[in-house]
Amino acid sequence: MSKSAVKISLDLLSNPLCEQDQDFLNMVTALDTAMKRMDAFNQEKVNQIQKTVIEPLKNSKNGPVSNPAVSGRFGSVFPSLNMAVKRREQALQDYRRLQAKVEKYEEKEKTGPVLAKLHQAREELRPVRDDFEAKNKQLLDEMPRFYNSRLDYFQPSFESLIRAQVVYYSEMHKIFGDLTQQLDQPGHPDEHRERENEAKLSELRALSIVADD
Repeated sequence: MSKSAVKISLDLLSNPLCEQDQDFLNMVTALDTAMKRMDAFNQEKVNQIQKTVIEPLKNSKNGPVSNPAVSGRFGSVFPSLNMAVKRREQALQDYRRLQAKVEKYEEKEKTGPVLAKLHQAREELRPVRDDFEAKNKQLLDEMPRFYNSRLDYFQPSFESLIRAQVVYYSEMHKIFGDLTQQLDQPGHPDEHRERENEAKLSELRALSIVADD
């Protein structure tokens, strides 16, 4: 909207009427100044929202899709959590691999060599299983607390958005208040202006070139 308003005021400044009527030129100049101030504050608001709201909430392309709680920018702030998830996944793969090895020997005929290999496989599995269960329990205990803390992380962004809007519209109120004071004519209430405008329109309607056929 601000860009369009600036363009309108620039178009009005190039209107030949500005060369013919000093009062009209003063009005358009005041409007142009106000529109440029509005555009500057709008750009400042956009930049602030980009830095304090959009960027913190933007999803990162490198965020782990399988873990939405730690994906995107939120996850990049806490890279150790991503690493904990990856370590748990690696431990799970190792656990499954050795568990499959144990199950393979359990299904074979119980000969001496097979029982020896089964015993060895179970011994290899035990610490790997304990490691996975420890990592898995840690994530199960801590992930809900981390997930629920998202609001604490995003809250400042929403507060910043509200403050940016408050500042912007407060400035808009001031800008247009100043513009109104510059354009207002003392002793001319709204009713008086309406009567003047209606009288001028009536004069135009009376011209033969705009008369109805």
